Amino acid sequence: MGWLLPALTACGQEPADSASEGMSAGTTTGTTTPEPDTSTSTSTSTGTPTSTGPTTTSEATTAAATTSETTGTTDASTTGAPVEGCADLPLCDDFESVAAGGVPDPSLWTVTSPNCSGTGTLAIDGAVAHTGGQSLRVDGGGGYCDHVFVANTEAIAAIGPQVYGRLWVRFEAALGQGHVTFVTLRDSADGGGKDLRMGGQSTILMWNRESDDATLPALSPAGIALSVAPTPGAWTCVEFLVDSAAPALTTWVDGTEVPGLVIDGEPTPDVDQQWLNKPDWQPSLVDFKLGWESYGGQMMTLYFDDVALAGERIGCDP
Repeated sequence: MGWLLPALTACGQEPADSASEGMSAGTTTGTTTPEPDTSTSTSTSTGTPTSTGPTTTSEATTAAATTSETTGTTDASTTGAPVEGCADLPLCDDFESVAAGGVPDPSLWTVTSPNCSGTGTLAIDGAVAHTGGQSLRVDGGGGYCDHVFVANTEAIAAIGPQVYGRLWVRFEAALGQGHVTFVTLRDSADGGGKDLRMGGQSTILMWNRESDDATLPALSPAGIALSVAPTPGAWTCVEFLVDSAAPALTTWVDGTEVPGLVIDGEPTPDVDQQWLNKPDWQPSLVDFKLGWESYGGQMMTLYFDDVALAGERIGCDP
């Protein structure tokens, strides 16, 4: 799998953004205005988811019928050896047991558009899949209120202080320059329940801490170069570890650890200087959400498949 060359630009401002406050059984049509954002993410270099789901969610249209399969490899030299299969894990969903056009299994997932809702939709898609014949399709709009997510709360509670995640994701367009989010984990220990967010900016994958808008890596040219840009129209395996005890954060893409997406207790120029500005950060995760939220205007169609959470590394194999 190839990677796009990341652009060397810094982060800009975005509106207040949270995928954690308030959940509903489906998206709603009412609109409220999010609070204005008072933070920035600019950084400079310092040197270095069964049954038929509820009907409250708009159905997403079906994507073009190309199924792309990619097998990720596992880097055995990084944190722990991956487990085999995922049927016995706290969360394991390939989105195969719900009819296309519905929402994911409501015993596992809740559809939510926190704070306000707009044009964002999601549904089980029968045309594009990583394995099997279905995936979760998300059509996210370009405004903050055009966000939509599915959330799971039970799995996190069953895992413990070391939370490993695995998801296959396919973006139909390249990540842009503006800040976006496609995975959130609500952290009850940070700012009264702010989100730990995985998304992108400056065309690369990055982590963002909602409470203080810190980014990982720092969005300097050197920091950007230490992350990766997912190839549009291709499946990408993303794994992560959030270790509340250490605390630590590790990210793998297609089985390989990404040096710019790591918090390991050792300060690394152009990577973690913003993150370490909050030395008491010790996350306590309470949910896991997949979807799309945009703070800079970018719309996106994306697909999720073969999603799992566990207390040990899962690996890329379904």
